[in-house]
Amino acid sequence: MFNDISSLRSHLATRRSGKARDMIAPGPDADTLRDIVALALRTPDHGKLAPWRIVTVAGDQRGRLADLLKRAWIAEHPGAEGLDLSALDQFAHQAPTLLLLLSTPVQDSKIPVWEQQMSAGAVGMNLLHAAHAHGFVGSWLTGWAAYNRDVAAAFGARDGDTIVGFFFFGTPGAELSERPRPDYDDVVGDWDI
Repeated sequence: MFNDISSLRSHLATRRSGKARDMIAPGPDADTLRDIVALALRTPDHGKLAPWRIVTVAGDQRGRLADLLKRAWIAEHPGAEGLDLSALDQFAHQAPTLLLLLSTPVQDSKIPVWEQQMSAGAVGMNLLHAAHAHGFVGSWLTGWAAYNRDVAAAFGARDGDTIVGFFFFGTPGAELSERPRPDYDDVVGDWDI
């Protein structure tokens, strides 16, 4: 069983993202989504800077997101106009609920930018945990759009801000399956000087 929320330990041992393209309704309603985000904000944040922003993308805005993605793709790939860009439509319209997480580091802080970006990543992981705790499945995606300045600017990113990811939430429309995980001994070692 994936995303077993009977205990924190069970959840961590069975945590599994779902594929956004396989998610179906229902997704979190407005109150549940607010609670998911509130839980996600309980994250390490050295200096109490809150160096991140979350933008919700309502269902009636998905067509505008698809248009933005197509414009940005064409601007980045001259000659792409007229090609089949249906994958961008599919990306914009998958899963019932979509959030975008921005890393917005405070540049003149004594807290290094890297630590602030790590805090934004922790918010991202907490978004997934909180969605799973509410009985939904989540997916954190990036791809080219997360690194495109026009897309980032459309979501309010300023100089130095970056898209951490697109967070999709919904109900699994297909059975979740395990993926390969790193072997403990391959990634953990003893310090020996």
